[in-house]
Amino acid sequence: MNDRTALVTGANTGIGFHVARLLAEEGFRVHVGSRVAERGERAVAEIGANARLLVLDVTDPGSIERAAAGVDRLDVLVNNAGVQPVTGTPAETGVEAFRQTYETNVFGVVAVTNAFLPALRRSAHPRVVNVSSGTASLSWSTAPNPQFAEGVPRSAAYRSSKAALNALTVLYALELAEAGFKVNALAPGLRSTGLVPGLTGRGGDPAEGARGAVRLALLPDDGPTGGFFSWDGTPVPW
Repeated sequence: MNDRTALVTGANTGIGFHVARLLAEEGFRVHVGSRVAERGERAVAEIGANARLLVLDVTDPGSIERAAAGVDRLDVLVNNAGVQPVTGTPAETGVEAFRQTYETNVFGVVAVTNAFLPALRRSAHPRVVNVSSGTASLSWSTAPNPQFAEGVPRSAAYRSSKAALNALTVLYALELAEAGFKVNALAPGLRSTGLVPGLTGRGGDPAEGARGAVRLALLPDDGPTGGFFSWDGTPVPW
């Protein structure tokens, strides 16, 4: 059990940091994915002996290739890295802002997942957790959940990118089911992180949201795949 390995992207801060910390406490050797080495080194020092820095920019093919080359086997991949550069409605948001958001939140997930699939296939119990958002739920967007109803229909680029990520979660789950993969999406809840300027101090504890990702990372072989779950394990409607 002590040779279990995990990679968390965007793990130098926020929810990703706490996911890495909690997995390390579970005995995983955790690759702390960080675009900036200095920030990643600080996170590794705080997490402790089970953490290893992995310099990884999910928007840079060369960075992804170099990172994947250094990881032989992987049991858990947590696609946590994400951006929310603008918060406008669809009509207020330029195409370039959509491109920038999708580059990290969608294309980056595809690039990283595909690059690390060979390492994940060497695991007896491979798990992939995609950190999504409750605001990506089309059901809640058309019958708004009170938690974020005041934001409708803002954050169009972010919310649509996470809806696309949910679709990818289902497609990966279907493709990889026979190989024993469990691939699920997580809605961590509104958290005080640096993702949204001005949110710090107004959201919940990032560590609480991170525990939901760890729960999905530790799913048994008869656990669900292709699902969308809240931080507390409750299914979220698509």
